[in-house]
Amino acid sequence: MKPSSVSVSPLNFGRYLLWGGYAALLILAPLLFSKGGALTLLSQMGTVMLFGLSYNMLLGQGGMLSFGHAVYSGLGAFFAIHAMNAVGAGNYYLPVSLIPLVGGLAGMGFGVLFGYVTTRKSGTTFAMITLGLVELVFASSLMFPGFFGGEGGVTTNRVIGAPVLGISFGPQIQVYYLIAAWLFVCTVAMYAFTHTPLGRILNAVRDNPERVEFIGYDTQWVRYLTLILSAFFAGVSGGLSAINFEIVSAENVSAVRSGSVLLFTFIGGIGFFFGPMLGAIVGILFAVLLSEFTPAWQLYLGLFFVLLVRYAPAGLASLIMQLLRVSTHGYFGRVGPGLALLGLAVLPGLLAFVAGVEMLYHLTLDAANGSIKQLFGMAVDTATVQPWCICAGLLLISVLAWRKLHGPFSETWQAVQADIAVKTGGAKA
Repeated sequence: MKPSSVSVSPLNFGRYLLWGGYAALLILAPLLFSKGGALTLLSQMGTVMLFGLSYNMLLGQGGMLSFGHAVYSGLGAFFAIHAMNAVGAGNYYLPVSLIPLVGGLAGMGFGVLFGYVTTRKSGTTFAMITLGLVELVFASSLMFPGFFGGEGGVTTNRVIGAPVLGISFGPQIQVYYLIAAWLFVCTVAMYAFTHTPLGRILNAVRDNPERVEFIGYDTQWVRYLTLILSAFFAGVSGGLSAINFEIVSAENVSAVRSGSVLLFTFIGGIGFFFGPMLGAIVGILFAVLLSEFTPAWQLYLGLFFVLLVRYAPAGLASLIMQLLRVSTHGYFGRVGPGLALLGLAVLPGLLAFVAGVEMLYHLTLDAANGSIKQLFGMAVDTATVQPWCICAGLLLISVLAWRKLHGPFSETWQAVQADIAVKTGGAKA
């Protein structure tokens, strides 16, 4: 008899380092950003990150464009907040830390119900069905105020019962760490899903559904199971949102919420697992932080999205990975100076454009308070010609500089990409 041999696969230290860094970042973030409403901002980012990751299970991994994903997070949030009220009334016992699980199970239940109908079709038909579904649920939220609370929504108090180990979830820092813990666990679970047989065959369904059917798999069943899992994680994000805001309204199940997660996911990059997380950060910075300073934040968000689709159609994650690829192969010195010059060329025009938009908004929406507008620490009279001429001049200079520098930079970038392709191809050979 031959002696049995035992093989031990080497540890993937890079993966452990990456996940360890992710956990450390979640733990240290409140220490790095502790001023003002930073904790509230971080908590919102956490819930939207989880929402975006759940949505990308459909769009990025399965190619299913959904306009109604807010149905699962919103209904999960409603069930979670009713569970909190029931626990607060003494009808049941459930710790607040497990309330997101109620939202997840509710989202999964509605995924089983609605997914059976929506996933029977794919492509544009699937997208239109989900759009009709979200409008149906939104209309129902106003028709049944007993459960949905009408236009005012349903409120709660997240401080339920006696504190456990001093944790009452009253302070925002405790809520943040609850969100961070659920975010980390769900991120690991969703990443693990991408390496399961279901996750792999889902990619095949996205790329070539006819071939998948030919080898014996039911593509509708694959899409259905994925939507159920995605709805679970969306429901968890809804439950965390209910704890964070202590209110859930019809807006949580609206098409606007579905469109927001679609937009944020595209901004981050649907082709990368961490793309929706980047998109959530950028989206919350626009929707929450920037909206406190200007009423034109939606205009800036829309223009940012258009420019991103034009110059980095695969999202921010793709842009970051390309720069890392160039840097890893030692070519950043060739593209870095050109990239810096492009940034310097764009900056004056960007500032001029922002100044022009803010002055226009002031004249049209805030003219009753006078023509003086504070811009970049200076008092500007928007009724005079001089500031408009300065903005137009700076914008023209930036456009001319961009046209002059973009061509050489594009050639250098293409040459570097070709060198990297030859280098990596030679290494494989």
